[in-house]
Amino acid sequence: MAHAGQILENPISGEKIIFRQTAAETDGELLAFELVLAPGGAVPGAHVHPEQEERFEVVSGTMAFRLGLKRVVPGPGETVVVPAGRVHRFENAGDEPAHVLVEVRPALEMERLLQTVVSLAEEGRCLRSGMPKPLDLALFVREFRREVRAPFPPPLAVRAALAPLAWAAERRGRDLQPAELTPSFA
Repeated sequence: MAHAGQILENPISGEKIIFRQTAAETDGELLAFELVLAPGGAVPGAHVHPEQEERFEVVSGTMAFRLGLKRVVPGPGETVVVPAGRVHRFENAGDEPAHVLVEVRPALEMERLLQTVVSLAEEGRCLRSGMPKPLDLALFVREFRREVRAPFPPPLAVRAALAPLAWAAERRGRDLQPAELTPSFA
């Protein structure tokens, strides 16, 4: 279970996540964390949070967001709000680390999703892009369908296409339970 002060570092995406407020502390209403994104760091691709709003407040550095077809480049003191259901992606657009305060509402299982992504990256179960390898991706899409989905094609088509891979992954004994993460404190 995530806790305030816990630090996750993704060796592929360049993301450092420091939990500030967890779902348990906010009765599921909010997940708040600090994101430190290394120069060149980015999320693996465009995605959608079907039920969650994300709010990004840039503390330092420069970020670039793609919100649908619109590009936004906020700097320190600026906030970007991504409504639930909106296609987006983000990256560090500068040559120094970007420090961002992130709020996700409602929290759902976003903490576990972030822990799982980091665990997969640490275990070599992601591609160079940071995207989980196909068998793990199939399990990931099924496990976190309320938290994230691909921007296209329709979600049911994605789930149907990945169902045989999820079955194969389970038959091979794969699961998405994060390896024991050594607690880190800020």
